[in-house]
Amino acid sequence: MSILPRRFERIKSVLDCRMKNLTVLVEDVNKPHNLSAILRTCDAAGVFEANFISKTNAVKTFNSTAQGSQKWVKLNNHENTITAISDLKNKGFKLYGTTLNSESVDYRNFDYSQNTCFVLGAEKWGLSNELKSMVDQSIFIPMRGMVQSLNVSVAASILLFEAVRQRKNKGILPANGEGLNMDEYQKTLFEWCYPELAAVYKKSAKEYPKLNDNGELDPITDN
Repeated sequence: MSILPRRFERIKSVLDCRMKNLTVLVEDVNKPHNLSAILRTCDAAGVFEANFISKTNAVKTFNSTAQGSQKWVKLNNHENTITAISDLKNKGFKLYGTTLNSESVDYRNFDYSQNTCFVLGAEKWGLSNELKSMVDQSIFIPMRGMVQSLNVSVAASILLFEAVRQRKNKGILPANGEGLNMDEYQKTLFEWCYPELAAVYKKSAKEYPKLNDNGELDPITDN
């Protein structure tokens, strides 16, 4: 069965705004509520994929806070800090680590219009010393109360939407799919529209069929 036109247009409008050059790296955030909230913010901000470091090599189960966001934001689960940092730097990302030390600078002092990754740590301990030493820049969100830090999911929201604000002001916030390359766009569009069928094609190692302007399968490529 083909996807309903209204559903197809909704999916396409969301994908049109996705950005591959804005992401987060989350280290050992183990509370499902916080993971879910971070992922929900990524979805709302137009982030295409999020990165996690988990010692158990498995992202914790997301709870209802995510509101299904895990279906729309690709998750990259890294085995350790070194592989995560290497992967992101090879992709050209500048890493901004949220931590309070002598090297930290107010987050509002930087330009996040290019390849930007915000690095956030565990709820209680923050970033590990290893990860602190590997980020490009340490940043902090100024506090005016008794507490010295925000909840990790709240911090993620502030930072991601600051990047969105800057990009909107510069007129580079994607609105027509320009945040992804064409191959990734088409591949993701098919997977979002037809997730069960996509799983079948993946298992058989076959190329996805193309979709027409109404989101229907192209009979020429569906073979």
